[in-house]
Amino acid sequence: MNDAAPAPTPAPAPRKRARVRAPELIGKGGWLNTGGKELTLADLRGKCVVVDFWTFCCINCLHVLDELRELEEKHRDTVVIIGVHSPKFVHEAEHAAVVDAVERYQVHHPVLDDPELATWKQYAVRAWPTLVVIDPEGYIVAQHAGEGHAHAIARLVEELEAEHEAKGTLRRGDGPYVAPEPVAGALRFPGKALLLPSGNLLVSDTTRHQLVELAADGESVVRRVGSGERGFAGDSFSEPQGLALLPDGRVVVADTVNHALRVYDPATGHVETVAGTGRQWWQGSPTSGPALEVDLSSPWDVAWWQGRVWIAMAGVHQLWTWDPEAGTVEVAAGTTNEGLLDGPAAEAWFAQPSGLAAAGDRLWIADSETSALRYVEAGEDGYVVKSAVGTGLFDFGHRDGDAAQALLQHPLGVTALPDGSVAVSDTYNHALRRYDPATGQVSTLATDLREPSDAVLVGEDIVVVESARHRLTRLRLPEEAVRVDAVAHRTQRAATEVAAGTLRLDVVFQAPTGQKLDTRYGPSTRLLVSSTPPGLLADGEGAGTDLFRDLVLNPDVTEGVLHVSAMAASCDDDPANEYPACHVHQQDWGVPVRVTAEGASRLPLVLAGMDAEG
Repeated sequence: MNDAAPAPTPAPAPRKRARVRAPELIGKGGWLNTGGKELTLADLRGKCVVVDFWTFCCINCLHVLDELRELEEKHRDTVVIIGVHSPKFVHEAEHAAVVDAVERYQVHHPVLDDPELATWKQYAVRAWPTLVVIDPEGYIVAQHAGEGHAHAIARLVEELEAEHEAKGTLRRGDGPYVAPEPVAGALRFPGKALLLPSGNLLVSDTTRHQLVELAADGESVVRRVGSGERGFAGDSFSEPQGLALLPDGRVVVADTVNHALRVYDPATGHVETVAGTGRQWWQGSPTSGPALEVDLSSPWDVAWWQGRVWIAMAGVHQLWTWDPEAGTVEVAAGTTNEGLLDGPAAEAWFAQPSGLAAAGDRLWIADSETSALRYVEAGEDGYVVKSAVGTGLFDFGHRDGDAAQALLQHPLGVTALPDGSVAVSDTYNHALRRYDPATGQVSTLATDLREPSDAVLVGEDIVVVESARHRLTRLRLPEEAVRVDAVAHRTQRAATEVAAGTLRLDVVFQAPTGQKLDTRYGPSTRLLVSSTPPGLLADGEGAGTDLFRDLVLNPDVTEGVLHVSAMAASCDDDPANEYPACHVHQQDWGVPVRVTAEGASRLPLVLAGMDAEG
């Protein structure tokens, strides 16, 4: 036996890497989480930089945010993660919405708001999410698209640390992240709500990782459930979302970032895990079996239907079920392919299903990434998936009327109404919409909500979760949504008579007293125009930054609806205030028009202020 110590193995020589200089980070929305400082790549020299191209609607992007947390903590003195927010939906290009998302998802690193995708284009990015690694000398050394790359990036970071420590080009120390001031309030970005048998309301207080029981007034806090910190042990949660009442009075909770289902007993306060392992499901993992042994993936909502708990499994674009009696889970619908495809449940495609509502023989689904309202019903040969509103991943907007041409924008919630219709929390349109299966019509029940994510019936009222206003808002349910008769059709507004040819559209906006248009990050206004039928407009559809437009009416179409969505941003007009309060003003109109010889050639819509020409 040789007791001599073996010779040490020499460290491997650093791999030769391509030397591609990283383009500058630019974006008209500016920087968040930096204490107001504008960052450049020169400021980051000496650090290993991971650039995360993300958009807050994307479940895969949210997964990556969680994947990066460990890397961010372990290498905090050598690694700087930079989020570049690159929007897909119109709403995601609003600066205020990006600010909300950064807090909502607890992003603890600098974020560049790039509403025009300038940096996205410079880096030739093709998909969300994409991760780009830049070495301490400012060169791109790796690029990754999709999920599951945190481990590979951690390895690469260790190599870069060793290489640049030896070269003297690594700079240790704190990065540029500056935490925002915490905000007080009963709720912070609540997700879903549930009416308890007691008459109180249970709310998932998502960003604070808790459940909150509110009194019947929807404001007074009765109790909080959970530690308030991310966790999986005991009564801790991690960004909980959906809630559903079980027949025995307990509540099942979609514990989204823990990839699990929990059950909370209001009578005892006890919380237990009933499905999921705490690990995220990946392709090749079991799709059925004992509930506590099968991985789940970002369950976003739950509903009790036909003797089981149905799960909107947003992370894999499927519906699963949990059988409490058997203690098992299984896939119920969807293939994991992302898109909109109807048919037998096993062959259907979904795209981030995020809201569920049981209504008799149908289970309604808010399919967020396809901006669609869909449902499951039992057929002769099993469950069948059908679409009521929505056409695919790339069609979205705010348009009422016949369901075949109606548009939603990333809805997260759906609520069954007493008359057999359903209310849709049309999240990115800041609206509550209604679909009536009896007529096939879509209408708008309420606007000026802020990212509504769910709604619950309380008597003759509907209580909306205004997620980005951190509150519950009680609305009186409009009569046409309560009755089945034809009243709703009789109360339609008379059409505005307009002249043939060119119609001048003027959205009137005057900044409130003491404020001015917010032009710090580019144009402060937006106008989006569409029509029903689409052929009503020969010219003038689409988006722009002016609040006026010349619309050209099709001479072959004599009536229809103009759909107009306008936004203007204003800030306090006080040069002495370094951080002025800013406000977003937004409204959506559906204007019935009829072409007549005596019709008007100008259509004014007042967003704020007075119409000087009126």
